[in-house]
Amino acid sequence: MRLARFPRYLQLLGIRYYRHHKPSETQILILLSFIVGISTGLGAVLFIWLIEQAKQLFFGYSLSYLNQFIVNWKFWIPLIPLLGGLLVGPIVYRYAREARGHGVPEVMESVALRGGIIRPRVAIAKSIASALCIGSGGSAGREGPIVQIGSTIGSIIGQMFRMSGERVKILVGCGAAAGISAVFNAPIAGVIFALEIILGDFGIRTFSPVILSSVIASVISRSILGDSPAFDIPREHALVSAYEIPLYILLGGFTAVIGKFFTKVLYFTEDLFEKLKIKGFLKPALGGLMLGIVGLFLPQVFADGYDTIELALIGGVPFLLLGILVLAKILATSLTLGSGNSGGIFAPSLFMGAVAGGFFGYLVHQLFPDATATSGAYALVGMAGVVAATTHAPITAILIIFEMTGDYQIILALMITCVFATLISRRIDGESIYTLKLSRRGVKLRSGRDVAILSSIRVKEVMNDKYVSIPHNTPLHQLLHIFEETRDDHFPVIDSKGNLLGTLSFQDLRYIATSTGLDTLVIAADIVHKHPAHVSPEDTLDEALKKIAARDIDVVPVVADDNEEKLLGLLEKSAIYSAYNRRVIDKISKA
Repeated sequence: MRLARFPRYLQLLGIRYYRHHKPSETQILILLSFIVGISTGLGAVLFIWLIEQAKQLFFGYSLSYLNQFIVNWKFWIPLIPLLGGLLVGPIVYRYAREARGHGVPEVMESVALRGGIIRPRVAIAKSIASALCIGSGGSAGREGPIVQIGSTIGSIIGQMFRMSGERVKILVGCGAAAGISAVFNAPIAGVIFALEIILGDFGIRTFSPVILSSVIASVISRSILGDSPAFDIPREHALVSAYEIPLYILLGGFTAVIGKFFTKVLYFTEDLFEKLKIKGFLKPALGGLMLGIVGLFLPQVFADGYDTIELALIGGVPFLLLGILVLAKILATSLTLGSGNSGGIFAPSLFMGAVAGGFFGYLVHQLFPDATATSGAYALVGMAGVVAATTHAPITAILIIFEMTGDYQIILALMITCVFATLISRRIDGESIYTLKLSRRGVKLRSGRDVAILSSIRVKEVMNDKYVSIPHNTPLHQLLHIFEETRDDHFPVIDSKGNLLGTLSFQDLRYIATSTGLDTLVIAADIVHKHPAHVSPEDTLDEALKKIAARDIDVVPVVADDNEEKLLGLLEKSAIYSAYNRRVIDKISKA
């Protein structure tokens, strides 16, 4: 059914290799991750080329024409993002609505609810719409678009080769990692971004193909675009003294507030545009016009603002302008993305962090000139702080700033600020800028799954009440026989009154099964895990999954609400996932 969307010849192309050679699924996954890395790396190069062509079209030829034929041409600048919005609107409202906004939440939703299935047209729409938006001055970045483009490539390849839902999800993560790696020249951060944000899974089965895709995409990007860091810093920054540590903690709090304020303004603006009684495809143009008016007075807010970021990193932006640009960039980005234009939030977050950190650094350096670094160091750390605060992904924030700048000396300050920025941001609001967009649609994600669905299912609906229990006095040789006959890995152990004593797993038997002379000496009560994690029938699957994850187990006993020793059944992690998948299918079929 999944392959029905592809022409017959593509289906045959995808499965012919499998039919003739019968490789294992792991071998196929590694091969496909290689293909995803190549495809996304080339796609990223093409996407960057499209952006540059769009910039030349809008700010090269257009401004040159205005400068030649129209007096005071700069007052026509607001018409450029308006024109970009007019071109973007029909694409995102008529052709592929998934291409609206920053794109990452849509990928997260496809992984959580649709088995990683993404329509092929999304990659085309996102590429063109985002290039037009950024090229015409839209205050947006490349991260969201390339993640969506790469993820779509991974999804298409997974569907072509008829991979299982879990494998398609991994290939979607491969595409996301490859995209970040290629666009930002940051292969390590690309891997962590995919695992931390898109998949919510750091398992070795996921880790290997994602790494391969990221590395391949980076090699392709570097061979075509060059190997230099995204930002050229003339000198490395470092901690000047231990007295700076509290200041970087304060910077974490400052960037957390900025990140949360940006998130609130963005979605407030989105709500305002949703309420406007005009045609949907015209809203990006209106947002572009309003952005153009802001940019008329502060042209630094146009596009990704990398030039301004580099100036902030060397202390080249005046103090008052730094403060103004923080608020101006928040407004500009909210008008761009809130109106339905297409682009990412990563570059704007870097911009806000650089100018906010520079502002903070200027103040503390004036107060403590001998004990602190210059404002450029705080601008660099502030970039990571705002990214961590908005995405709730501190590891990604630390690594991507390190890879984009090549500045290792400041890594301690990066870690301090990012940790506190994330903690404080989560304390203010548990939703990241990505998950909040989904939460507003009724989708609450944790570790790649919809918490709202898990919270709607009770343990009693899924538990197994036809279980095999083991008496506490069962000798070792009988235990081995029970495990061999049933093929189960976990059993509850009960006492003489039938009450729950604990649990026993095959892992517990492995270390003593080979010892001689213990067959009749060791009984179940000697090796049982007493006081195990347990759930009650009225608990939700979300609560149960938290307990299972905390203990790293696969089965948990179900006990009575009023008596923790009264065993009612067993709940397996696989049963939770099966129930979740069934509910997701029902939800999609009714949509």
